[in-house]
Amino acid sequence: MAATPIDLSAALVMTPVPAADWLVVLPPVWCLLSGAVLLMLRKSLRLQGLLAVPALAVLVLLDALLLMHVSANGPVTMVMGRWLPPFGIAFTADLTGVLFALAGAVVALAGAVHALSDIDGSGRRYGFYPFLLLLMAGVSGAFLTGDIFNLYVWFEVLLISSFGLITLGSEPRQIDGAIKYAFLNLIATTLFLITTGYLYGIFGTLNMADIATRAASGREDLPLMTLATLYLLAFGMKAAAFPVNFWLPASYHTPRVVVSALFAGLLTKVGIYALLRTLVMLFPVEREELSFVIALAGVATMLLGALGALGQSDIRRLLGYVVISGIGVMLAGLALGSPGGISGAIFYALHSMVVMTALYMAVGLAGRLAGSFDLNRLGGLYTRSALFSTLSLVLFFAVSGLPPFSGFWPKVMVAKAAIDIGAWWLTAAVFLTGFLTTIAVGRVFLLAYWRPAVEPLPTAAIAPSALLPLAALTALTVLFGLFPETLLATVQQAAQGLSDPRAYIGSVFPGGN
Repeated sequence: MAATPIDLSAALVMTPVPAADWLVVLPPVWCLLSGAVLLMLRKSLRLQGLLAVPALAVLVLLDALLLMHVSANGPVTMVMGRWLPPFGIAFTADLTGVLFALAGAVVALAGAVHALSDIDGSGRRYGFYPFLLLLMAGVSGAFLTGDIFNLYVWFEVLLISSFGLITLGSEPRQIDGAIKYAFLNLIATTLFLITTGYLYGIFGTLNMADIATRAASGREDLPLMTLATLYLLAFGMKAAAFPVNFWLPASYHTPRVVVSALFAGLLTKVGIYALLRTLVMLFPVEREELSFVIALAGVATMLLGALGALGQSDIRRLLGYVVISGIGVMLAGLALGSPGGISGAIFYALHSMVVMTALYMAVGLAGRLAGSFDLNRLGGLYTRSALFSTLSLVLFFAVSGLPPFSGFWPKVMVAKAAIDIGAWWLTAAVFLTGFLTTIAVGRVFLLAYWRPAVEPLPTAAIAPSALLPLAALTALTVLFGLFPETLLATVQQAAQGLSDPRAYIGSVFPGGN
């Protein structure tokens, strides 16, 4: 008797996957494979950097191609094992996720090049480059996943790799910083997991598009405010938002400078991205009800960061507070929830990824030239290298939000969005923070660069592999400050996609949910 044919079309994707759609999953897969190869070649110290830099250059290319694909065709979804969503784990790339992924890849490439002169044989032997590729696998997966539990998994991947990077060298201060960093991040991750379990118990699904659809249709009968509040706390801790931000200035100054640069550029931005994804796309009504709380947290984060920077004499600790201050601006944009506010938050996040990475690199080079990170002992850097000093000054202007650099535009966007709804106090906080940050970094430039050397400077020189990525990131800051039109249009489109996720949902469920 012949077997009855089974119709699998209701459960499986039966049509061949277009070649371009493979770009959705290639970034994390490529990072995992590249990291595995570097791990197998861990005894070949010379090959570590020579292989890692091209691997990350390929990652930049993959993300750039994916951005072009999504810009032309809208959100793109690929489901694991051909199972149709919500049963299969979905990777969904929209403009917001791909912009973050591309910026992260650029930052990682710059960090890998900088590490050629910053990470010695011991750091390579103990896995700097494999950890970096594993970190980028987690970061890329978090930005591109369409499943909220899978977001937790990628958080774990990047967290594990960050533990390896922060303890690289095994110095007492690194271990101390790693304990503080790990403890608070594990609390945040545990809260994230508990909240996701609660969400699954309510919806019976973990697919973000499915959750957005069900939340919109059953809002009156579901405890969505509880979910939104728990996610706000968990991701706020990941993003180093007030009052759960004290782990960052206690840990970011302890690892190798290039590791601090990568952390400043990447890790807190994953938390901001998760807040945008959950509160804007999944729980927009609840975000609106929490907007005043988020705005207060944003203002407190801004001012705490700026005032903390003013009180530091160690320039590495100072930059940790500058990172925190920038998170406050992004929270202000999230609190506003308008197209201008969300666009400003996304733009500022992309700007911060580039500028904070470059600033940590600059601080590392300043410490190498002067032999210290203490402002009381620094001086005379301008006489050592006018080019390096000029690059540093541009970055100081950019992080302060001064024109014509990239930090100016997102602050104006957030401030205008606040004015549009009459929130003058929020606009005042944004500009006051910029003023205080200008004083903090201006003090660094005057003392460390402009004044004469306090004590004889060592004979150290800046290697080309260290100066090149710093110059490249600074050039991006100037480019997007002088010619912001393309990026402005893209982030506005990305914000629209978050606020109105119909295209995102249609990519996951082409025929309707």
